[in-house]
Amino acid sequence: TQARVPAGTTQALVVTGATADSNTATAVLHQRAPGGRWHRAGGPWPAHNALRGWTDDHWAGDLRSPTGVYRIGDAGGRLPDPGARVPYDEDPEFAVSGTGFLGEPLEGSFDHVIAIDYNRVPGRTPLDKERPLGQERGGGVWIHVDHGGPTQACVSLVRDDLRALLLALDPAAEPVIVMGPAPALAR
Repeated sequence: TQARVPAGTTQALVVTGATADSNTATAVLHQRAPGGRWHRAGGPWPAHNALRGWTDDHWAGDLRSPTGVYRIGDAGGRLPDPGARVPYDEDPEFAVSGTGFLGEPLEGSFDHVIAIDYNRVPGRTPLDKERPLGQERGGGVWIHVDHGGPTQACVSLVRDDLRALLLALDPAAEPVIVMGPAPALAR
């Protein structure tokens, strides 16, 4: 997995679940020092992922989070930019309502989001709907505010932890997310 992290990347958010079917995870932000050694720069933070866990072959509606290494760096939300260095799109379209899989309210889940570059065009607002791999492969996979339960395919962090991540991400560090079940990522 580490070999798939681009050579220029010096920030990696590693999100791991215990098994392929787990919908709870742990997120840790790592920073690469000039000598090449990685160290913890944030977390560990509790997280949620998709209801049915993880997959190497994500499709729209499968209720699994795509595993792999993906660029992150485009952010946005319903609330104003908290001071992020990555591009941030404040837009009322980030509003969400309804209830999650456990009956928990979803309102506020998109107050702040960070787009995961799975089936999206990098450099655009997270709201952009273009899907280079096709609509059937899903998209709109974000890191967003945790609502207390599993997601459709996203990763969610507690509000304060997500804000800390937003403030820590540095575009010059070419940040990525490494996500999936811990046993698969250890390979």
